[in-house]
Amino acid sequence: MPTLYHSPQSRSDTIVDLVRLLGADIDIHEVSITRQDGSGSPDWDNPHPEKKVPYLVDGDEHVRERGAIVLYLTDAYPDAKLGPVVGEAGRGAYLSWLSWYQGVMEPLLILKMADISHPAIEAGIRDEATMLERLAEPLRDGPWLLGERFSAADILLSSPFQWFKEMLPADPVIRDWVSRCAEKAAQG
Repeated sequence: MPTLYHSPQSRSDTIVDLVRLLGADIDIHEVSITRQDGSGSPDWDNPHPEKKVPYLVDGDEHVRERGAIVLYLTDAYPDAKLGPVVGEAGRGAYLSWLSWYQGVMEPLLILKMADISHPAIEAGIRDEATMLERLAEPLRDGPWLLGERFSAADILLSSPFQWFKEMLPADPVIRDWVSRCAEKAAQG
């Protein structure tokens, strides 16, 4: 049986929500982690090379990083319809959103929290205003990132705004989407 290494009140909560929504038979193993505020400590029972969460172990497969875990799980549980499968319409957009989260959105949000800005950052991975505009674009046409289809990309990309309410933009399109995503995640 796959095992998800998780620490409550961390980034891995998003993956726990996904596991519930998928109806996946996955053992959720709680571990301690070092927190951003300096509290906590590494758990030597955690197999993650950096002692972080989430971390998924499925036989010989070890998967880290939330975007990769989301893709791995939605591919492994296609009947839940939370991610387009290979050959299905919307697959490219789905993969793009998962990668965009890891490569653009999360780094920009972390830099904002750290109050760090620099022209090289904006040239390389964009600025917050551009990020929020890219996020709002598909939501103006449909309730979800993939139009009429709710997916695990919605769960992942809305998650920072669930945790850090002060980062939630004033744009009602994004605010309403974050609320819809929270409702869906709670149904799991």
